[in-house]
This record gives sequence, structure tokens and C-alpha cells, in this order.
Amino acid sequence: MSHWDEYYPRPQMRRGSFLPLNSGWTLNSKPITLPWPPESELSEFEGPVGPDLVYRNDLHLPKGFPPPGHRAILHFGAVDQVARVELNGYEMFRHEGGYLPFSGDITDAISADGNSLAVYVRDDLSHDYPYGKQSKDPHGMWYTPISGIWQSVWLEAVPETGAIESLRVTPDTEGLELHVETRALEFTVSIPEAGIELTSRRRTVRIDIPSPRLWTPEDPHLYALTVSTATDTVESYFALRTVTVERRGKYTRILLNGEPIFLNGVLDQGYYPGGIYLPWDPREYERDIIRMKELGYNTLRKHVKVEPEAFYYACDKLGMLVLQDMVNSGDYNFLRDSLLPTLGLTRRGDIEVQDSPIRREFFERHIQDTVRRLINHPCVIGYTIFNEGWGQYESDRLYRILHALDPTRFYIPASGWFAQREGDGRSRHIYFLSWRVRARDRKRFLIIGECGGFSRRVPGHLMEGRRNYGYGRKSSSEAALTARVLELYQKMVLPSIEQGLCGCIYTQLNDVEGETNGLYTYDREVLKVDAGALMDMSRQLREAFSRALED
Repeated sequence: MSHWDEYYPRPQMRRGSFLPLNSGWTLNSKPITLPWPPESELSEFEGPVGPDLVYRNDLHLPKGFPPPGHRAILHFGAVDQVARVELNGYEMFRHEGGYLPFSGDITDAISADGNSLAVYVRDDLSHDYPYGKQSKDPHGMWYTPISGIWQSVWLEAVPETGAIESLRVTPDTEGLELHVETRALEFTVSIPEAGIELTSRRRTVRIDIPSPRLWTPEDPHLYALTVSTATDTVESYFALRTVTVERRGKYTRILLNGEPIFLNGVLDQGYYPGGIYLPWDPREYERDIIRMKELGYNTLRKHVKVEPEAFYYACDKLGMLVLQDMVNSGDYNFLRDSLLPTLGLTRRGDIEVQDSPIRREFFERHIQDTVRRLINHPCVIGYTIFNEGWGQYESDRLYRILHALDPTRFYIPASGWFAQREGDGRSRHIYFLSWRVRARDRKRFLIIGECGGFSRRVPGHLMEGRRNYGYGRKSSSEAALTARVLELYQKMVLPSIEQGLCGCIYTQLNDVEGETNGLYTYDREVLKVDAGALMDMSRQLREAFSRALED
């Protein structure tokens, strides 16, 4: 049994009928250990990984599962890219896209004589689907591709009638609006800490919390929440906090609970030795968060990847803000999308780009589904829709769609360059040079969405067989790398704060495969900079931001 089998995959919708199904699988007739992808060491898969994958499992259900009056729901955390699920030869359901969870009812196909579960997957790394940093030719900033099942598989029993289908929490600083999707005639809400228990026949209820305790990075307070019908009970949690974008003084700022906040963050790509897209233990998410908080950071920019719920729950619980990227699809061109913009050629429209209508239709569905999936997590404060022009088109229209879907977060339509007319903020990517930036658009906030990326190779902690890669000259020691990082903040970030800068994202949390520009090595065993120096710089950033608000 792996650590993932002990972890409930959906912390915001807990039921008592959780049944992990990560054991007993074969892939193309060879044993494989889930939930890791077959390209990973932890999967223990010994065989070629082609575009067509067939997973099989002789499903042994506990006696009496599902109990009378209940349905058996089969869940997949994520399967890359296209999946078809069969039980005992009957097709149950299909799914497209490799980053979001999906599920289906398998009750009617269950046999008392034993069950054969099969998952047919097609993954040819089609760019019609979101693919992130996966590449068939991993090098530089492109990494090992993953295929097939790469998150937990599990079952739960759900009542046939009166089941709670979903919860939506819309908080503020005094309470919350709770929407319960159910066909039950009524439901009961319990918030023990606040001494609240109420029953409602309306699907949406307003609940005011006495003496509210607000969620912040310094005090990430979570309230336990239970919702029940006559037949179903779901345990969840929520936090009280608001995110707004408002003019304060001369510049537009990001406000958390009505107070301006500086996003002092790092890029987090979510890659791990051994498991590639998934760590060996879900608690590794917490460890990464603590590592960054110990350096003074309060924000992770989750880069072109959507994580399992365990990551967002850890950020909720430990008080780490998340700037969530949408996962890119479409083709990437180094000259057009990276080199020329880095040199300053950042004027480009995004209306006339011609590519696959299938790609666009799926991308629009996927970004909306991403917002719906993460909507209850207090840690998620904003989204970037496109990164550096990768697959960018009609960013203003997509901004309007997402803002209407969830107006409680901010949206950066184009991170890096190629910004159009709309959006809540602007994000500049600055590598190789360290120049001051100024917020010239008084209607939108300004952040440095990527910078730094300075390389330091640590012998004994490098990925074997991979050419090392990083930005600029290499640093040979902890002192040298620390000096370069501090110089970046001193020359570029600190002076820009008085010019309206609201945040800075340093590249990056950890080395990724052959990319050696992390604050930590890929295995997280070595911190490559001086922790005390970075913590002191974080203090200086906070103080400079406070002074700027007084001007």
C-alpha cells in the first residue's frame, strides 16, 4: 500500500465509503504500480510506453459493496490524454484531457462472480489537448512526458436518492454563501466552531459567522463544514477571505481581505524525482510549502499544470497563496513565443491566429472546468490564462468568460507579454537583465511573473544522462547564488515597488530534471541559497511595500 492509498483524494467532499483501487493493475499485460505514470521509476513498469495503453484490474469488491440503496461511483484523479473505461466488457464512460478528475457510475455492470476493469488510453501527446511542459524530446525547459493514469483510482458508495452532488462556497469577510447541489428536499448544514446548525429547502443559503476569523498566509484558518441529507453526509471545509483588485493611492493593487498584499512568490512546476508528475508521498506538497515559507515566500505560481487536490488542500491548510496557470495547448515556437519577446518585441495581436478549432473548443472547456474544480479553495487567488503566447488567441474574450464564471478571483490573460486590452493585471517576464518596471496602466495591477532562473549545479544531486540547463552564468557556490538572487531583488524588485509593483515570482522552487535553476535541488535534499539572507530580503520587500502604500 502506498502513501496515496491512505490519503482521501477529495478533501472537500469526504464520505465514509472511500475504497482505494491503486493495487493489482497491469499495463499492456505487465505489472504497474499506481498512481504513478508508466514513465516513472515509482511505477515499476518494465516495458515500452507507446501511444496506446490498456490497463486491467480484476476488481475484488468488499462483500456488500455497494450497500443496498447505493450506487458505486468509480473515480479517476487524472488520465492523460483520452480514456475509455469498461467493466466486464461494458463501456461505462469516456473522458478527454489529462489534468482533471472524472468519474462514472458502474453499479449496473458489477457482477457477483468477479469483475474485470479495463481502461483504454490513447496518448500521442496531441497538442489539441493541454500538455504543459511535456515533450517527446525532453531538454532544457521541456521535460519527460507522462502517459495514462497518473493519479489515484478509487471507489465510493453514493445514495441512489438524496445524494449531495457538489458544494460551492462563496466567502467574504463576514460569512459565506453556500450552494448545495442535491435532489433531496432539504439539507442540514453544521459548522461546529461557529455553533451553527441549520436546515434549508433552498439550494443556496447565506450563513453569517459570529466573530469571523479570516484566512491569511499568516493565519490560514479553516472552518470544518458538514452537509447532510436524509441519506447522505459529506464533510468539507471553508475559509473566510476575499480577493479584490482596487485602486489604492496612485496604483492598482491586489487586496486580500481588503488589505493590499505583495505576492512574494516562486514558480512551482510540480515535478518530482521518481514519480515525475506525482511525488512519492502526498505530504511532499506540504514539505515544499514549508520550504518556501521558511524563505519568506507567500505565493506559488503553479506553472502550466493542475495538481491533485492534495496540493491545494496543503496550500489551504498551511497558508500559501496560489497563482494558478491554465495548462497550455497548441504549438510552441521558440523564436515567436520566447526569444523575440525576451528581446523586447512584445507587440502582437491574438485575434488572427489560425489553428485547430478542435483545440480551441477543448481549451475553452478545460479552462472553465479548471475554475469550477478549484473554486472552493481559498489558497487560489488568481489565474493566468496564457503563458508567453503559447497557444494564445482571443485572450480578452476568454478573460470575460472566466471572470463571469468566478468573479471572486483575478485573471491575467497573458503572462509575460502579448497583453491585449482587458484583464485584471499585467505580468512581465524579465530574464537576463534586471531593469526597474513601472505600473503605467492605472486600471490594472503589475507583477513580475517570472524572473531570475539562475543556475547552480550541485554534484550528486543532478539528473543522470541529462544536459544541465539554466539562465545566465553558472554560480559555483551557495554564497555566489545567494548574491545573484539578492542583487536581482535589490536592483529590480525593491526599486519597482515604489513604482506600483505588486508582486514578483522567482524562477523557481526546485531544479526540474536537467534544469538547474531551482532554489532547491530536484530531490529537495539541498537548499542552494542562504535561507537567512532570503528571509531577510522577504522582510525588506514587505517593508518597501508598506512604505509605498503610504505615499
